[in-house]
Amino acid sequence: MFTRLYDRVLGWSAHPRALSYLAGMSAAESSFFPIPPDVLLAPMCLARPERAWRFAAVCTLSSVFGGLLGFLIGQFAFQWIEPLMVRWGYGPAFESAVAAFDTYGFWYILLAGFTPIPYKVFTISAGVVGMPLLPFILGSVAGRGGRFFLVAGLIRLGGEPLAQRLRKYIDLIGWFVLLLALALFVVFKLHGGAE
Repeated sequence: MFTRLYDRVLGWSAHPRALSYLAGMSAAESSFFPIPPDVLLAPMCLARPERAWRFAAVCTLSSVFGGLLGFLIGQFAFQWIEPLMVRWGYGPAFESAVAAFDTYGFWYILLAGFTPIPYKVFTISAGVVGMPLLPFILGSVAGRGGRFFLVAGLIRLGGEPLAQRLRKYIDLIGWFVLLLALALFVVFKLHGGAE
């Protein structure tokens, strides 16, 4: 199952409009979309390693732009999206993010770019607490850029041998990630239900 999906995403990564898809996915993930752009960035870097840095730059700039949209959502429309965040299970993560912004600000948004927690939780939180815009943008560029350039660099260094190894184990990796996501969902539900 995951091998077919992996092959399909590799096919998308070679599509003439792949760069536009990557930019759109990256911007959307930072403000409302649930799937991280790494799932398209990595295969694009595998398909065209000579353009890996360009892909990472587009991903970074688009993510920062999407982060600004998330920031604006937090500042001006949070009351409309708060029920959705709670329903999707982001409530506890959002509350933690809001509390941490008071203490860490720039450093928190920088580190948020690397976490597995959806980035939109942090961008919307930054807007809700009114984080100053310049540190928000600088932290976003550093955090998201660090993540995407790291992914691009690792894929570029690993090249075709990494692609073959990844394809060989993709089903095992896919099931592991699916089980991990399910376990985290159950933990959040149990933790949220106990309160």
